[in-house]
Amino acid sequence: MDVRAYECDIQGIVNNANYLHYLEHARHKLMESVGLSFAGLHSRGIDLVAARMSLQYKSMLRTEDRFCVHTTMSKRGLRYVFDHRITKQPDDKLCFMATVDVVCVVNGQLDDSEEVCSAFAEYLG
Repeated sequence: MDVRAYECDIQGIVNNANYLHYLEHARHKLMESVGLSFAGLHSRGIDLVAARMSLQYKSMLRTEDRFCVHTTMSKRGLRYVFDHRITKQPDDKLCFMATVDVVCVVNGQLDDSEEVCSAFAEYLG
């Protein structure tokens, strides 16, 4: 992805909240790649909701920088744990790290979803 000027603050660096947008976009793209639609799940009463985040800012991204979001995941109980790293390109310099715990809410209740588990199976080992 590319940093867009409007994502930066007056200092010319990416505003801290925008990193969360980058991570969410990466998770949605990962879902699409395994055949899950965020909107489609919601229409069937299944919502994936961020429950906890741990963030570490390492170095700054600036306007027009190119970056990559690297994502791995695991499952711990009802939580899907996404480990993200954002690296600046082309040198692959680490800029940001985060762990995001996501849970399934099925018809308003914390629960598991066989559809989601099956779709993510290749990433969960």
